[in-house]
Amino acid sequence: MHDDSEVAVLRLGHRPGRDERMTTHVGLTARALGADRVLFPDNAGQSLETVTDITDRFGGPFAAECTDSPHGVIRNWEGRVVHLTMYGERVQDVEADIRAAHTDEDDALLLVVGSEKVSFDVYEEADWNVAVTNQPHSEVAGLAVFLDRLFEGRELERTWTDADRRVIPMETGKRVESVTDGEE
Repeated sequence: MHDDSEVAVLRLGHRPGRDERMTTHVGLTARALGADRVLFPDNAGQSLETVTDITDRFGGPFAAECTDSPHGVIRNWEGRVVHLTMYGERVQDVEADIRAAHTDEDDALLLVVGSEKVSFDVYEEADWNVAVTNQPHSEVAGLAVFLDRLFEGRELERTWTDADRRVIPMETGKRVESVTDGEE
């Protein structure tokens, strides 16, 4: 979360027409909850545009990019790989080890979030296969819970830079204000 080693999220797989919103929400969740960047498959250009637009309007730092080789990203990652899957070890059993690798050992983390059926080589290449629950659920929910546990809530206090606008917290209603120069 910008003071630790990098946390990147890789969206593995994207079915155009079916996964547009889910892939976009993986990127938005990664951004909002402390990751440094998201990597989308090269056929997810609309999700890339949306996440980039949100970052431009609501601040960063955060990077979104596409890759033509998601499996190559996993194979060549210099750090640890966490594959989020409902078939993995319980997050509460491994979160301390993952956090220690990230903070104490200064290892960059790649969080792999699947779409369609994930090939077995991803399970083998991951340092951890992690489940936030062993029940069917949304990959966006799994990513959100994992990031919150990794950062222990610190991501909720994050300061956003270079924002054009910001949301003003309110008990009821909606309020978004333009950010004036020098204010952020």
